[in-house]
Amino acid sequence: MPHIPRCMSTQHPDNVQIPFFASEAELQGEDEVQEAYYVFSHLGCDEQMWDYEGKEVDNFVVKKLLSTYEPFFRQVLLGEHVFITPRVPNPAIEKTEAKILLETLGSIPRSYDAAVLFNPQNPPPIFEVILPMTVSAADINRVYAYYVHFIAAKDNQRIPGDTLTIGEWLGCFRPQRINVIPLFEGVENLLNAAKVMEEYLQDKELEYQRVFFARSDPAMNSGLVSTVLANKIALYQLDQLSKRLGIELYPILGMGSAPFRGNLKPTTIEAVTREFPSVQTFTIQSAFKYDYSPLEVVTAIQRLKQIPRRPATEVDAEQCFAIMEKTTQVYREQVIQLAPLINLLAKYVPRRRKRKSHSGLFGYFRNVSHVSLPRAIAFTCALYSLGIPPELLGLHVLSNEEINFLRQTVVNFDADLADTLKYVDLDSPYLPPRICQAVERLQIDYQPDNEHIRISREITQAIRDNRSEHFDELILRAASLRRFLG
Repeated sequence: MPHIPRCMSTQHPDNVQIPFFASEAELQGEDEVQEAYYVFSHLGCDEQMWDYEGKEVDNFVVKKLLSTYEPFFRQVLLGEHVFITPRVPNPAIEKTEAKILLETLGSIPRSYDAAVLFNPQNPPPIFEVILPMTVSAADINRVYAYYVHFIAAKDNQRIPGDTLTIGEWLGCFRPQRINVIPLFEGVENLLNAAKVMEEYLQDKELEYQRVFFARSDPAMNSGLVSTVLANKIALYQLDQLSKRLGIELYPILGMGSAPFRGNLKPTTIEAVTREFPSVQTFTIQSAFKYDYSPLEVVTAIQRLKQIPRRPATEVDAEQCFAIMEKTTQVYREQVIQLAPLINLLAKYVPRRRKRKSHSGLFGYFRNVSHVSLPRAIAFTCALYSLGIPPELLGLHVLSNEEINFLRQTVVNFDADLADTLKYVDLDSPYLPPRICQAVERLQIDYQPDNEHIRISREITQAIRDNRSEHFDELILRAASLRRFLG
């Protein structure tokens, strides 16, 4: 069995502090190549997501890593000990970027050539890709089949009127097949993931399969409670499918530092692995990497690698569904009310990666009940900046019995909310009705961050006075206290 990564470094721009190696505040190009080396060589991550979705990407990352950091990669093999895993656009959703998928798949054999030239014994440096917004087995199959039949198969194809095969002309196309990692993002897609995987795997003889579950976008669309419960149900269903099929299925869970987006940071390793024991790979996002000291980060990653993966915990799905339905509805109603404020402040959230516009021809907005919203990090940051952590939205509809059920089902329910509550401004004029009663009923012991609350009130007053000149500074100061943007 090959090494399956435990810590996937990602390019999610949720960091407050700018990395020491960055040439400017917004990482791009050469900075991201250097970042990949840094997370491998210094932090101890064993995988780097190479994200083609919504931003410009260096297609020659393998060649540049091997040529620039030769001594390291002579000892640590790319594709065996550490991994570059592209995240490609989904043609079914991102029509304007669809052909980037073909370019990315077509570059995989070129990366192989560079690696073999560097070291004849080097395995394929890239052999997996992540497909976001997966909803069906057909989505995964198309990517898998396209690579096998239209890229790797070039080896034996001939140019009309010529005696040479394309492989003889251009060199062999390796690897012969790739693994496609589906990323399930909406709550309904998380709950359908096991069914999709069963259909996808029925005609394949695979040694193993990785499956990626999102945390941020489903939370943004359906709220904290629904997303955590959906993650737990999906992980248990995947565990059962793995046993039934006799194929190792390795979950990846996408988690950021904000409790709304996962609450995975150097100080919560033990808690997160207790909550999601069956997860093989956790995402190490930018706030985790750059808003704590290098020693804290390295120690946390080492600890994460030491904690063994364990079977998924079973949950009462029917009771979960009832809670999910009622909290999602109210969460969305509250988000719709707050949308103008969220969109106002999101424009001032500092950018940490060079990304394309989220609207118009080259991108898209996230949508909740047909209301346009920014991406999850800016969304979360805007609400925290107002003193209205999004984790609290929708909680007031829970009965005492349902709260007790959540405390029994979600190991870190109280701890995550305690991390959240320190930033809430219960006197905010924008706080949705009944959140104060919900906080009181939860009876969670927490310590308010008075400085953060003071900054939130400055922002609130500036909005009421129609003054925006200091929004970016205030947002950054508050984020520095939290150690994450959003």
